[in-house]
Amino acid sequence: MSTALAVYHGPFGRAALYNINRPMATHAHREGHLTFHVQGTPSVVTASGLECRIDAGTGGTVNPWQPHSFNPGDPEHGTLFLVLYIKPLWFLEVGRTAQGALRFGRDRIAITPQIHRLVKLVSALLLEDIHSDLFDGYLYELTRLCYDQTWQWSPDVSPLEGETVVPVQQQWSGIRDFRVRNSMRLMSERLSDEVVLDTIARDAGLSRPHFYKLFRENAGITPNVYLNTLKMETAIDSLTLTQKPITTIGLDLGFASQASFTRFFTANVGIPPTDYRRAAFVGQ
Repeated sequence: MSTALAVYHGPFGRAALYNINRPMATHAHREGHLTFHVQGTPSVVTASGLECRIDAGTGGTVNPWQPHSFNPGDPEHGTLFLVLYIKPLWFLEVGRTAQGALRFGRDRIAITPQIHRLVKLVSALLLEDIHSDLFDGYLYELTRLCYDQTWQWSPDVSPLEGETVVPVQQQWSGIRDFRVRNSMRLMSERLSDEVVLDTIARDAGLSRPHFYKLFRENAGITPNVYLNTLKMETAIDSLTLTQKPITTIGLDLGFASQASFTRFFTANVGIPPTDYRRAAFVGQ
């Protein structure tokens, strides 16, 4: 069974050690996403249709809001990963050099000796001394090395070399179609309902096919992925910041039972909500 050894929430976002033996559905995050192999059988992350094998020599990157899924290499015993969810604004403020959003230039990272060392240090601090003042520094350096490497090996122009990139916090404000913006607002307001996207489309003034087409053209993801991301983020906040029973959290998000909420959470986060709450620590 997939399990969490440690999950640390801080100003940077989230850092976690997961042992995962279950596939994960296509989902997305607001944060930049980094996955490193720590121990066990290699596995595969698929982002925007491209497969990246995560093993001792290769890590994976996923951009903010980029749809991706996960397939375990060992469905019986699982594989231990260090998984980072880095807030673009934190990366921007700490680095003071990046000109835009945390957007990687390629989907994989070669694990150099320096990156390997930092993966081990961050993993050790998660397990042994999560209060260490060194944690944020190691985490930033690891993210920066990976970011720089993906642009070094990319045929595109790096944002650090003059490309203007819209910060991710401004991404949705740049959506031109007011009906798509309205549908996003409706989804956010109706998380406690058993949201039916056909109803959202109608209330936004669109037919179902036109709604799906327009949403993807404007936002770059499907309405389903966007809605599931909102539910996942709200569930994580409730698990870590409140003492609400898990059944109540699921009902608040429109799930008919704790079992259906647990299936959703496990498919999108990788581990059950009870395990996530047990392992999670929220820093200042």
